[in-house]
Amino acid sequence: MHLGILQADSVMEQFQAEYGNYAGMFERILTVAHAPVRFSSYVVQNGELPAIDACDAYLITGSRHSVYDDLPWIRDLVAFVDAALQANRKIIGICFGHQLIAHYFGGETRAADQGWGVGVKISRIDNRESWMQPPLGEFALLCSHKDQVVKLPDGATRFATSEFCPCAVFVWNDLVLTFQGHPEFTKSYSAALMEMRHEVLGPEIFSGGMASLDEDTHEDAIARWILNFLVK
Repeated sequence: MHLGILQADSVMEQFQAEYGNYAGMFERILTVAHAPVRFSSYVVQNGELPAIDACDAYLITGSRHSVYDDLPWIRDLVAFVDAALQANRKIIGICFGHQLIAHYFGGETRAADQGWGVGVKISRIDNRESWMQPPLGEFALLCSHKDQVVKLPDGATRFATSEFCPCAVFVWNDLVLTFQGHPEFTKSYSAALMEMRHEVLGPEIFSGGMASLDEDTHEDAIARWILNFLVK
């Protein structure tokens, strides 16, 4: 499996020495899953997009931008995803990637009424599939988002929901699997982001997010789900 990582943002410069960049975060978590995967990364925010057939599948990362921002690189990324799906390439969407696929392919993403979602969020599984191995009734992932998917594309199936986020995971046409949460994040990186956004988040959201970091997370299981989906 040759997985192309479509980087929709870069880790802020002050954090790169300690945490690296988003492509490396995904390589770390997906390599831990012990699957024969090789990686290529493309900084789509800077206009880098591969030929559709350059990789077997693609993963769209998170971003500080909103999917509805009127930016040329977002329009180019949407066109790339459309062409990749027509070529039967599987797509994994994480946070921004999750929201982008919903928003531009028949659904809708908008700012969440409840504001920012940060820290550990627990999602309940609504539907189960064979690729969900190891099986879980619920899972916890680190989150960092102010937008949410509020409507799915026609034919998409929601697989998980939480009290905070109605659509935490969806699958579409057997080619798309998306997560609102961040399996690639570490708790220390999540804490650094919250500290940086302390004033934007406000005291209640900030303190709740920081306290949630004591909870266990399931990034290793989610990494296995992603790889199972890609090879099924």
